[in-house]
Amino acid sequence: MKDIENSCVLVTPTSFGKNDPDLRTDLECQVGEVIYNQTGKPLSSQDVATLLPGVDGYIAGLDVIDRVALEAADCLKVISRYGVGYDRIDLDAAQEKGIIVTNTPGANAVSVAELTIGLMLSLARQIPESIQSIRQGKWLRSPGISLRGKTVGILGLGAIGKCVAARLKGFDCRIIAFDPYVDCEFVANLGIEIFSMDEVISQADFLTLHLPVMPETRGLVNAEFLSKMKKGSFLLNTARGELVKEDDLLAAIRSEHIAGAALDVFSQEPPSLENPLIQMPNVLVTPHSGAQSDDATNAMGRMAMEDCLAVLRGSNPMYRVI
Repeated sequence: MKDIENSCVLVTPTSFGKNDPDLRTDLECQVGEVIYNQTGKPLSSQDVATLLPGVDGYIAGLDVIDRVALEAADCLKVISRYGVGYDRIDLDAAQEKGIIVTNTPGANAVSVAELTIGLMLSLARQIPESIQSIRQGKWLRSPGISLRGKTVGILGLGAIGKCVAARLKGFDCRIIAFDPYVDCEFVANLGIEIFSMDEVISQADFLTLHLPVMPETRGLVNAEFLSKMKKGSFLLNTARGELVKEDDLLAAIRSEHIAGAALDVFSQEPPSLENPLIQMPNVLVTPHSGAQSDDATNAMGRMAMEDCLAVLRGSNPMYRVI
């Protein structure tokens, strides 16, 4: 095994060390070479394949790390995901090559939850539209919706879903949720009602997605799913774009079956300017920025770096996926 001080580490998240420069300094002091992503965006499979030869450790953002990319890895020992999701990594291919994969569970939960609440309030009170109207010289006081007394449905009560629920308690709304593995103590303490997925979908005034991308959840939000939503309700997705069939969502909004949506994630990122969803006034869009806060990036960076370095030293990482 190559000594850690002679190792090469590839770092692709563009926010790595942005709020804590010591992260980059610490990493650079411990390894021989660090290669940073200069593109300003997640890397394609071909981009990754071009960079991987000679790389021992990989602190990975939202890059496509498929089998084709991993074929170029000639000495890679670890892929340390800067975030929770690892659906863009071919785990089978990594395991075949003996590459350890880690992630950073819980590091961005509060940050994503805060954005979710912000988007929910923006939908309810039409905040972006009000700002824009004043800048256009208008004084349009649109009727808003209060969260008090409304039903908020949460699909997925993992770390992020729990943080969303905890922050909603102060709004005096009814919180209902679905999760295949319920933390009974948590839901009892917060007074959350647990239902089947269909019951949550049909009762929620605001429905927020906090599910991982898996074969059974990919494309989950389709025409059938949307038809079950309460008329006039809102959909929020700060999880993964692959959960939603965007054409079906567009049709549900155009038909006015649902009142609008807030999307921090898309099936293609960045989305094409031709994507009609991003032009709709009742669809709020943000650039996959749920984890882009000082708190989250610092925590993800530190956790990802420490696990990457642990593997390069021959030690066990804290948050191993495979």
